[in-house]
Amino acid sequence: MTDIDWSAGEWSTAPAHVQVADDGMRVSAVEGSDAWRITSYGFIHDNAHALLAPLQQSTAVEVSFELDFSEQFDQAGVFLRVDDSTWIKAGVEVSDGVASLGAVVTRGESDWSLGPVFGWAGRTVTVRASRSGDAVTVRARVDDEEWRLVRVAPLSPEATVTAGPFCCAPSRSGLVVHFTSWRTTEADASLHPEPPVA
Repeated sequence: MTDIDWSAGEWSTAPAHVQVADDGMRVSAVEGSDAWRITSYGFIHDNAHALLAPLQQSTAVEVSFELDFSEQFDQAGVFLRVDDSTWIKAGVEVSDGVASLGAVVTRGESDWSLGPVFGWAGRTVTVRASRSGDAVTVRARVDDEEWRLVRVAPLSPEATVTAGPFCCAPSRSGLVVHFTSWRTTEADASLHPEPPVA
C-alpha cells in the first residue's frame, strides 16, 4: 500500500478552502457543490470537490475520512472519473437525517443506492474502489471492522480513469471534511472473499 501525497492530485472543482497538516487534509465545501446527472431530478450538477490522480487497471484507491456530517446531503468518499458523463462516487451521505453508505454510478444518467450505517458517526470511514477487468468494486468499512461490499459497476478496461477523495455540500455552507489518508494498493483479488478453511 502506498500513500498518495495530497499535492499529487488536481481538483475537479476547487473547494472553498483546503488545509493540509500532519494529520491529513481538511476540505471546506462550497454550498451547492454536487455531482449528479438528470435522473429523477432533471438537473446536471458537476461541481463536486474531487481531488483526482490517475488510477491504473488492476489497482485500487482507498480514501479515509472522519464521519462528522449533520445536514441533508453532506457527503464524502471516493470519486472515479472517466469524463463528464461517466463517473462513480461512493461513500457516506446524509439522507433524510440518516448517515448512509452508498454509491452513485453515472453513465450518461445517474443512479443512486444507499443503506443506513448506524453507529458510524464520529469514527473513521475508509472507502476502497478496486479496478479489475471490466469492473470497479467498491467496499467500505468503519475503523478496523470488516469490509462491506457497496457496489460492483461496469468500467471499461481501456478507460482512462482518475480517482481520489471527494466531498460535496449540496444543501448548506460550512461543511468541513477531515480526510486522514489517500492510498493506492493492488486491486482486490476476487469479488467474494475466500471461505474459511475447515
